Amino acid sequence: MNVVQPIRDKELLQEIKHTLKQRNERNYMLFLLGTNTALRISDILKLKVKDVEGWYITIREQKTNKHKKVKMTMELKREIQKYIQNKDKHEYLFKSRQGKNKPITRSAAYKVLRQIGEEFDLEEFSCHSLRKTFGYHFYKQHQDIVSIQKLLNHTDPKVTLRYIGIEQEELDDMMTKTKI
Repeated sequence: MNVVQPIRDKELLQEIKHTLKQRNERNYMLFLLGTNTALRISDILKLKVKDVEGWYITIREQKTNKHKKVKMTMELKREIQKYIQNKDKHEYLFKSRQGKNKPITRSAAYKVLRQIGEEFDLEEFSCHSLRKTFGYHFYKQHQDIVSIQKLLNHTDPKVTLRYIGIEQEELDDMMTKTKI
């Protein structure tokens, strides 16, 4: 299994969003949902218009089978409203060109995200990086490991710190400051 990393640089995050928004609305929304909700890509791809009409996204997680309710940020809600305008309630948010109303596959999402990673020179970047990016920035803003642990459905705060890259970042920082 490849280890993937979050996008730590806020300016780079903004640059990616800006580029995607100009180039491809679907890919922009996929990126925005992933970096603003802590949802796994498998759960994002199953979302339909009706699932994002209110302020909350309520799902049963595919991996854990746990119930999850996520409140959307103002930015995400504003962009979702524009994106779903004139779409049917039962339409998938990220529709495939194959079939009448089928979502894109995980491998199609992976290809989209790999292209983003290559274009912006992101190493160790793929589908899971979006979820980790959310976790990393949530933790940096709020310094609340328990809340991010709950949002990510982790059982131990140590697992969460390692997962979002904080543990490695702190070790790297200490190594940089070490003088022998």
